Amino acid sequence: MSRRSVLRGMGGAGAAALLAGCGVPAAYVEPGQRAGRDLSARDRTLDFANWPLYIDTDDDDTSKRPTLDAFSERTGISVRYTEEINDNDEFFGKISPALMNHQETGRDLIVVSDWMAARFVRLGWVQEMDRAAQPNVTRYLDPQLRSPAFDEGRLHTVPWQSGITGIAYNRRKLGREIRSVKELWDDDLRGKITLLSGLDESFALLLQGNGVDVTRWTADDFHAVCEQIEGLVRKRHIRRFTGNDYIKDLSTGDVLACQAYSGDVIQLQADNPDIEFVVPEEGAELWAESLMIPNLAQHRANAEKLIDYYYDPEVAAELAAWVNYVCPVPAARDVLADSDDEELAVLAEDPLIFPDDEMRGRLAIARDITSEERTEFAKRWNSIVGL
Repeated sequence: MSRRSVLRGMGGAGAAALLAGCGVPAAYVEPGQRAGRDLSARDRTLDFANWPLYIDTDDDDTSKRPTLDAFSERTGISVRYTEEINDNDEFFGKISPALMNHQETGRDLIVVSDWMAARFVRLGWVQEMDRAAQPNVTRYLDPQLRSPAFDEGRLHTVPWQSGITGIAYNRRKLGREIRSVKELWDDDLRGKITLLSGLDESFALLLQGNGVDVTRWTADDFHAVCEQIEGLVRKRHIRRFTGNDYIKDLSTGDVLACQAYSGDVIQLQADNPDIEFVVPEEGAELWAESLMIPNLAQHRANAEKLIDYYYDPEVAAELAAWVNYVCPVPAARDVLADSDDEELAVLAEDPLIFPDDEMRGRLAIARDITSEERTEFAKRWNSIVGL
């Protein structure tokens, strides 16, 4: 199961929209009510909820997680690590009853996509972190990820991993290059492209293809994209809308080009060097999935320590070499470059893990969809993609 799961059910309206629709503004938690009694000093444990396949594992024993085990050895903090997050909305629904009722969730650290993290931050369901206790985060966090619109200064969130939504295509089978989103609409790709079905996963790149600044897009921009995609659907230009099953379609040649995530393509390229990933000329979306400390977490200090540990460039490099997403610690690049292991050294030169300056100039973090916009936008998008 990929970390970038498609939206299901209500297509992103989710529990937050239900709360708003039922007149429950009291779901918001004031800053003074978010912290609980921290047991970290006497209880050297930590509950960490993450997505499947999102941390390094031992080649011979997949139950062992080298970086996490090293943290426990270094600090004496035992980590209960669970791979329980398979979908952002599903997980939101799982823990929202506790958070809206000012109850402890049983988790000290969680990872969700930033569009979902924005929802937690707006509701006041996560705690502000003590950056004085996190010198590595302060020093090494990627400048391009430091201040998203939903969490200025990254006070409540810290990227676990990052990535790019761009275009993947089979250069040999297509017989030409793709450099622009607009090229997806060319006649020779009719019926041979897929787009992502999730609203939050898909819309930014499509806006960028129309020349929109995604840091400040408007409702008119969104509806213009919807009209464009509706026309392409009627013409049967788009083969289908997908979750991460686009990987199979691209591998088999059923599609020649598609919206794709950078980390997935790195893995595809290992088996098929004809697959290429493009950050289009118009730009691509840079996103993150971020660590947060839920309200009333009982081991806040331990959680802050674990977050800072993963921002040590040596540790970040070890994790990046395993997950192959954009590393939020650029200094980890030098660690890999200096490795005696040739395979690790090569990763340091991969722009899909460490984007170069030229690529970074075409990356942007999209303004997230507000709670006021979400129900309307999700309804229209889902009617197009058939969710």
